[in-house]
Amino acid sequence: MTVLPDDGLELAGEFPDVPHEQWQRLVAGVLRKSGKDVEGAEAEEALSTALEDGLRTRPLYTARDSAPEPGLPGFAPFVRGGRAEGNTLGGWDVRQRHTVADHGPVLTDLENGVTSLWLGVGGSGIPVAELGRVLDGVHLDLAPVVLDAGPDAEPAARELLRLYEERGVAPDRARGNLGADPLGQEARSGQQGGFASAAGLARLCAEGYPGLRTLTVDALPYHEAGGSAAQELGCSLATAVAYLRELTGAGLSVEQACAQLEFRYAATADQFLTIAKLRAARRLWARVAEACGAPRAGAQLQHVVTSPVMMTRRDPWVNMLRSTIATLAAGAGGADAVTVLPFDHALGLPDAFARRIARNTSTILIEESHLARVIDPAGGSWYMERLTDELAHAGWEFFRRIERLGGQAAALRSGDLARDLAETWQARTGRLAKRREPITGVSEFPFLAEKPVVRESAPEQPSGGLPRVRRDEAYEALRARSDAHLAATGSRPRIFLAALGPAAAHTARLTFASNLFQAGGIEPVTEGTFEESGATEACLCSSDALYEEQAEAVAGQLKAAGAAHVFLAGRPGDHPGVDGYVFAGCDAVAVLSATLDRMGVS
Repeated sequence: MTVLPDDGLELAGEFPDVPHEQWQRLVAGVLRKSGKDVEGAEAEEALSTALEDGLRTRPLYTARDSAPEPGLPGFAPFVRGGRAEGNTLGGWDVRQRHTVADHGPVLTDLENGVTSLWLGVGGSGIPVAELGRVLDGVHLDLAPVVLDAGPDAEPAARELLRLYEERGVAPDRARGNLGADPLGQEARSGQQGGFASAAGLARLCAEGYPGLRTLTVDALPYHEAGGSAAQELGCSLATAVAYLRELTGAGLSVEQACAQLEFRYAATADQFLTIAKLRAARRLWARVAEACGAPRAGAQLQHVVTSPVMMTRRDPWVNMLRSTIATLAAGAGGADAVTVLPFDHALGLPDAFARRIARNTSTILIEESHLARVIDPAGGSWYMERLTDELAHAGWEFFRRIERLGGQAAALRSGDLARDLAETWQARTGRLAKRREPITGVSEFPFLAEKPVVRESAPEQPSGGLPRVRRDEAYEALRARSDAHLAATGSRPRIFLAALGPAAAHTARLTFASNLFQAGGIEPVTEGTFEESGATEACLCSSDALYEEQAEAVAGQLKAAGAAHVFLAGRPGDHPGVDGYVFAGCDAVAVLSATLDRMGVS
């Protein structure tokens, strides 16, 4: 919290305190002018924004919005950071992911700002036998290595340990994570795995490799299945508790078991929610450690990855903006390591430019924006402290639900967890379809003439478990239909936008309709006549007043000219000849899909 200097100067001393109720009355007065007759708390509620997990963001936070004391960095409950110095000494660990057996890009990354490696090994990634070649030229005593090998976790870990020994890396100089994650692998693939090999590796690391951790508590499978922030927290907590039970059962102390875990979370372009999630995650894990009798072992090591769910395939350049916000949130939230996915991640293997932009995102925030120089910069904000507290409670409740189901493994195998995540994603899909959650370059401001970005196919990802979702998937399906039509006929499906009256009357709705139809790959035509447009459907665009005067007549003229369907851009009303309406909050995906169906676009 900010501590004011005791110099006798109070900047607001000459101003009287303003009661919260007075502010609410002022809000009510403004809302009344817009047609909402509400008073008191209802006026404040009218300006609130609903979030997932039953949370709400209110328009004003004050000292009345109390939250538990967050403590100090490096001390329980670790809300403000797991280390007293935070990331002030050199910034967070810049960790890049590689999945191809080519040591060239690995060395390029390390020579240009990357400080650790995250390697996808086994399966369709880097073959275990090729690990040594990929790490050729890498100073293993300086660059931490984190493995992600799925079912090949043990052979990959043994190979890395062999390389340490072969290259003369002292056990106390080895840094990184062997990446065992049996429950995460089950969530990805649906295949159950044992814990014996992970327990053996954990004992080995606890006894001889103090800088190596064995297990990753990966929350990305649940985030990528459409889970909310609280569900992501609850799943990570349930997974970590399951690992604690296994490790202590294998002979490790609680302190040793906690030291073998690294937590992985997603960072989205919702910067405040991401910051709150990371702070809440540390608080929750500290509570678990305290309950296990090891409060000093509750400092959570966090690896944060920019969200794959938010990455788009259309206009992928906008992904740079999303990733920058997410990285800022990860750094401000106190992440120990951050992986910025390249902007072309959703398209395949990244090229050299995409990898450079990804690593430089962290470099610029650390070296030029000096983001890491302040520990927990969001701490002390009434909004952030309250959001952290509310999210921690929501995450804890979901964790308790999983425990009541028998734990993380039981929740996965029964299908209960999958159903919870699917329900959350279904609700979010509705908001995406209605553009309540806009996607720049996809559902808002799409660019049909965009030149496609083509990349080499990436290794196939594990499947068979929880689904992988993307925010753009519904719109991507519509655009794919349009692309196929373009390839088959030489032109995209078209719609004629009939602007009524002067520009001042029609521009806003003309722009709205143009954006909406382009989101489905339908090309808007605004010049010439309907007959010249090559379109089969039309949309009226103007003001409500002009609709009353002209809509019926113009709709009749368009149908006489051959329009099979006439839309009106505006709220539904009584307009003879109009077949449908497009407006803010309408189900854009349903409207666009039905339009393509009528146009014969398969």
